[in-house]
Amino acid sequence: MSGLLPSPLLALRDIGKSFLGVRVLDGVDLQVRPGEVHAVVGENGAGKSTLMKVVSGVHQPDEGTVEFAGAPRTFRSPREAQQAGIGIVHQELTLLPERTVAENVWLGREPLRRGLVDRRAMLGRTAALLASIGEGSLPPDTRVGRLGVAQQQVVEIVKALALDARLLIMDEPTAALADHEVDQLYTLVRRLQEHGMGVLYVSHRLKEVFDLSSRITVLKDGRAVATLDTADTSADRLVRHMVGRELSSYYPDRAKPQELGPVRLTVRGGGNRKLRGIDLRLRAGEVLGVGGLQGSGRSALARALFGAVPFSTGQVAVDGAPVRLRSPRAAMRAGIAYVSEDRKGEGIVAEQSVLDNALLAVRAVRAVRPGRVGRGARTTRVRELLSAVELRAAREDQEIRFLSGGNQQKVVLARWLALAPRILLFDEPTRGIDVGARSAIHDLVRRLARDGAAVLMVSSELPELLGMSDRIIVMRDGRIAGELPAGATEEDVVALAVGTAREAAG
Repeated sequence: MSGLLPSPLLALRDIGKSFLGVRVLDGVDLQVRPGEVHAVVGENGAGKSTLMKVVSGVHQPDEGTVEFAGAPRTFRSPREAQQAGIGIVHQELTLLPERTVAENVWLGREPLRRGLVDRRAMLGRTAALLASIGEGSLPPDTRVGRLGVAQQQVVEIVKALALDARLLIMDEPTAALADHEVDQLYTLVRRLQEHGMGVLYVSHRLKEVFDLSSRITVLKDGRAVATLDTADTSADRLVRHMVGRELSSYYPDRAKPQELGPVRLTVRGGGNRKLRGIDLRLRAGEVLGVGGLQGSGRSALARALFGAVPFSTGQVAVDGAPVRLRSPRAAMRAGIAYVSEDRKGEGIVAEQSVLDNALLAVRAVRAVRPGRVGRGARTTRVRELLSAVELRAAREDQEIRFLSGGNQQKVVLARWLALAPRILLFDEPTRGIDVGARSAIHDLVRRLARDGAAVLMVSSELPELLGMSDRIIVMRDGRIAGELPAGATEEDVVALAVGTAREAAG
């Protein structure tokens, strides 16, 4: 009898949900066992968010049953689900930054003594919960606004533990984390497993899914098309279920040598407080990948080329002519466009419309060079580009914050394409974007290169870096540690990134 699997902690049976006659979930079955990390994957619009909202009490299913801890349950609100033992860590954290860790953990449920909040008890209980998951070094009286994103996630998890949660939903938990913080999250998730907690893990990042989960459920068009044992499947098989094609077809064909044009960008001896001795050349039609560890100078290189944190030493030339990239506007005048890694913080204005976001760059350039193109012509051109990038939005006056990550990125791309840039700088172009939208972005990047643009692409995801690049430079300690040709391996990149390979000329 010892080989029998434990009874499910959560069992969803034939779950259906519709909104305004549109079927969003259709006959979904899913189970989570105690101590199991069960991943849920699928493209944007596959039904992942709606399913998590059904589990957490935001929505009630139209059909089917939710069983939790062995009994059928109907959660009329998130509070009811929390009281039953279901916690959730959202991609967008919901903490109050001006309150302490302990005050956030016990918000609305503060321990009382003689009718007053018992701060000593609240701090003590919080400290005990933090220690139980190996986070005892985090002071419970620290103001949350002073914490990094990874530590704020710890607070969210401790909030769930304070509610005696037995199931934790984690929705894209690493979207805003640095590489070393992702490792910390891995450790934390494994500690939760040791406590017997079940985890529903929603992520676009397949590496995390394979690293952490024991089973994976794939949603497509509102249906659970497969539940797979992680140990017995592969990334290729998973992607076939998600989008109906092989992983290898993610990446378009690289440029052939005869397709490359003249040198478009040259840097000699470039340096600033984060970069030293940068020498590079980028040709028209080429995708130059930039790899390296977090803090190695990857993003600093892109920002320097865009004039956001400019080079203080060295020379830069565009199409053979010297340029001084002292500001983003100077870079834009030189024909350089930049897609930031921080899409929400730097890439979009969330409360503005899709069209207004797409027009930001041409309006900025017109402020520098007024009168060159009329307003109507600019707007027409931007609308044509939004169509060309296959934007999916209900209306152009819709606020951009309501679009998926992939469609937000397409608006950002259309914004820069309106300037007809000669050089495109991409920093993590597919971060937080689902598998299908990533493929569309990859195709668009390669199409831009084939049309004559020179592309520099920073990526922390090795499969993307290797699959998209015609050449790769690897950064370490603010320098170019070496250069690799197309066809290099992950081991080649990592060896240069950590300094175990013989340095090559950059």
